[in-house]
Amino acid sequence: MREIPLAAIRARAYDIWERNHRPDGYEIQFWLLAERELRAEQESRRDAGVDEAPSEAPQRGGLGQRTEAVGK
Repeated sequence: MREIPLAAIRARAYDIWERNHRPDGYEIQFWLLAERELRAEQESRRDAGVDEAPSEAPQRGGLGQRTEAVGK
């Protein structure tokens, strides 16, 4: 089983946080959920016979941080 890159977990956790309307205090839960989802996807690909690393999501700041340029 391949290691899931921290950047991929961070990006997925951020997406989960955004989809849940950015609540405070759920960083650990969203991180663990992101890791669980990515691991399930990895195992699903492995079971299907595709052995490739998880695709890296676009780089974003940590949970709760916005990195997009404002006003564009």
